[in-house]
Amino acid sequence: MKVAIYSSKAYDVDSFNATNLDDSVELNFLKVGLDEKTVALAAGHEAVCIFVNDIADAEVLEGLSEQGVKFIALRCAGFNNVDLKKAKELGIKVARVPAYSPESVAEFTVGMIMTVVRKYHKAYNRVREGNFLLDGLLGFNLSGKTVGIIGTGRIGLLTGKILSKGFACNVIAYDVYPNVKAASEYGIKYVDTLEELLKMSDIVSLHCPLMDSTYHILDERTLAQTKKGVVLINTSRGGLINTTALISALKSGHVGAVGLDVYEKEEEYFFGDSSSKIIYDDNLSRLISFYNVFITGHQAFLTNEALHGIAETTLSNLKSLSQDGTSENLVEPN
Repeated sequence: MKVAIYSSKAYDVDSFNATNLDDSVELNFLKVGLDEKTVALAAGHEAVCIFVNDIADAEVLEGLSEQGVKFIALRCAGFNNVDLKKAKELGIKVARVPAYSPESVAEFTVGMIMTVVRKYHKAYNRVREGNFLLDGLLGFNLSGKTVGIIGTGRIGLLTGKILSKGFACNVIAYDVYPNVKAASEYGIKYVDTLEELLKMSDIVSLHCPLMDSTYHILDERTLAQTKKGVVLINTSRGGLINTTALISALKSGHVGAVGLDVYEKEEEYFFGDSSSKIIYDDNLSRLISFYNVFITGHQAFLTNEALHGIAETTLSNLKSLSQDGTSENLVEPN
């Protein structure tokens, strides 16, 4: 099986080559992302492997089908960038990596909370310039604070566990499909409604998938339900937050601090270098300008363990699809 791996970075090449120990899968690494302009590069490949910001809408899927592509392997858990109904209509099977290293994202989330609360990034920059003043670096203890987890898949549960067991936080959670047993073991208590979680939480951390029901789950209405001075963390998907509403809440002083590893229009800039270019996205530029907003470039997953897990599961999915026409990680439309 020949596979075109779109949006390949050096770490993808290293992890996939280290994991691909037989010749049943031939890997062709492409630096460009998948969209209507690059779909032709899939010619001669039975499968394509894509990441979070690659586009697999109806138009692109039509192009892939014309090129003879039968399988799409997502090297991530989310699948909001794939038109699953169109894929099924065309006979293209889609598989994902439902869990690779939930610890990688959970640990990063807690680190991001600590960064925005205790201002590590500001202290680091000050000391490098010889400034040892502590003015403006005041934070607060996590112990005893209420942290609201929205979405309790493996990452959300592990984040809650670290904060509950490690920091003595009061961790509450909301999920339409609660995992009561695991949450209880991890020291997490469910609340009945999203509004209840937002009103109670000093810190809110997003860990739900992006779908129609969760798109802009934090908007003008729900942000108004949060405590004044709330800390918001998003290491899941950018589209969970309405950026315009977030900026308004920051300007009014209602939101105290924000940590973002994702952004709803990140595909234009994330995973690339714009340090010598103009950023034309006014909302992104505005967010970067806020003193109390900390942004990273979708790196929460980036650990050795996660990359190995992603490569291992993706290759397993591809081999199963090639040999059996199916996979245990197949994604079907609702």
